[in-house]
Amino acid sequence: MSETIQTKIEKRTAWVTLNRPPLNILDIPMMRALDSALKRILPKCDFLVFQGAGSKAFSAGADVADHIPGRVGKMLAAVHAIFRRLANADCVKIAVVHGHCLGGGMELATFCDFVVAAESAQFGQPEIKLGCFPPVALITLPQLIGFRAASDLILTGRQIGAAEAQRLGMITRVVPDGELLAATEGLLEELRTLSPSVIQLTRRTLWKLHADDFHRRLREAERIYLSKLMKSADAREGIRAFLEKRAPSWRRL
Repeated sequence: MSETIQTKIEKRTAWVTLNRPPLNILDIPMMRALDSALKRILPKCDFLVFQGAGSKAFSAGADVADHIPGRVGKMLAAVHAIFRRLANADCVKIAVVHGHCLGGGMELATFCDFVVAAESAQFGQPEIKLGCFPPVALITLPQLIGFRAASDLILTGRQIGAAEAQRLGMITRVVPDGELLAATEGLLEELRTLSPSVIQLTRRTLWKLHADDFHRRLREAERIYLSKLMKSADAREGIRAFLEKRAPSWRRL
């Protein structure tokens, strides 16, 4: 357990709580703590459940302050280490989402095998509004919801509610806000009646058949992010404008 990442294991199920309310924003130390926690608990569990602390958010994503020169490379390495570790883990992963689920938070939630969301949950990839793009979502969203729908969300940065997210195929189940944990326990009980070894073999095979090139694609997304995007004037302006709480002044071609 760390200050920002809390874990518990029961019935071969690991519960991981993002504990930086109100928005559970992921800064570099928190990303590293999460990766360290996953390294420790993944070999011990058949199921992994992510949830956010507090009442406002699952997670509003990565800390914008970590996108500045001198930090952005470390930030990208830290957050993508989490996804690489999850991609290599055969346990079933479940995201329990309430409130805001944005940016890197949405990438984490939708990377899971199941997403159980409260009716009031809001999803979005707002990076484009800061002059950036979401590397993991560029890979995973088109596979989840199709190229057109993924382009809409990524290129506009708009937020959608849980009902639309389910209609698109981005999340698994939508439940009343007060029933979120009960619905998650119900899903776990349903899965626990099945063979753990067969579930893991099936998940591994599903991944191999449909997402086996994730690591290659992530390396390419990282390369473009660091060598082109983060060296552009508009990316620097977008981050600076957000931190200065003003509208960005985009460069005109």
